[in-house]
Amino acid sequence: MSIDFLDDFVKQTKTGGQKVKHYPKEYSNLRLRVSFGQGTLSKIPWVQVVAPDVGTSNGYYPVYLFYKQENILILAYGIGESVEADSWNSEIHSSKQRIDEFIDNPFRYGNSYVCEHYEPIVNGEEVNYLRDGKEVSKKQMTEELDSLVDYYKECMDIDLKDETSVISTGLFYMEQQLEDFIIRNWEETELGKKYDLIYEEGELISQQYRTDIGIMDILAKDKKDGSYVVIELKRKQTSDETIGQVTRYMGWIKKKLGDPEVKGIIVAGKFDEKLDYAQEMTPNIEVFLYQVDFKLNEHKR
Repeated sequence: MSIDFLDDFVKQTKTGGQKVKHYPKEYSNLRLRVSFGQGTLSKIPWVQVVAPDVGTSNGYYPVYLFYKQENILILAYGIGESVEADSWNSEIHSSKQRIDEFIDNPFRYGNSYVCEHYEPIVNGEEVNYLRDGKEVSKKQMTEELDSLVDYYKECMDIDLKDETSVISTGLFYMEQQLEDFIIRNWEETELGKKYDLIYEEGELISQQYRTDIGIMDILAKDKKDGSYVVIELKRKQTSDETIGQVTRYMGWIKKKLGDPEVKGIIVAGKFDEKLDYAQEMTPNIEVFLYQVDFKLNEHKR
């Protein structure tokens, strides 16, 4: 895809204009947002590539941040300023440099992480980009953005395609409600046919089951033999992280609760080849796929 919009963006930061209607509305089937400020010109205008329904202040997303005073354009692992946790994957937080480590006392967005950085040079209608004194080609810049966007999609655990809208699949919007939905409708699900929820003194303890190594999404018991079943919902984690999480909790159950027959279940929104390969080596872990149908029916009197 073309990143010609970036040249227009950089040139517009020199004019004081704030209109954004002429910019593309999407990039790689994600929303493209551009801002130069509202009323007052922003000191750090930005271009976001973001999943539907993700907010600027409370989400995370790939973003170009242009620090005008320093003349530094950063392609960043963007993090909303209201976000305290649960953004990107742990490897980003541990391996990438924060913007407030890259730029001394940045005016805003210091909690985001640097993916790539550029020095824009405007010559009339032409914009060139340097990194460490060497010119960076548009082809390379496009590849860098595409790589970050692909990683973002994996982190968000959504697969946005031209022919598939978020509202029809329900994958994105259901993430937060999926666990509650499964619990409320337990007996009607495939899980409820084989496994029982756990109660103590009339109180449900299966959901958000706490351990000293973390919180399981759901802990249930096999109807036939009473063995424990660890159920984890694959949300923003990668497949590798989800497999690791389930096996870790299974190990805890085996050691702490004395159940050598403990099983694991991963509930995911779409087929994942990595999960399929992992199942080959972990036969005591099952994968369930959920599907949401969204329909509008006319009300006839």
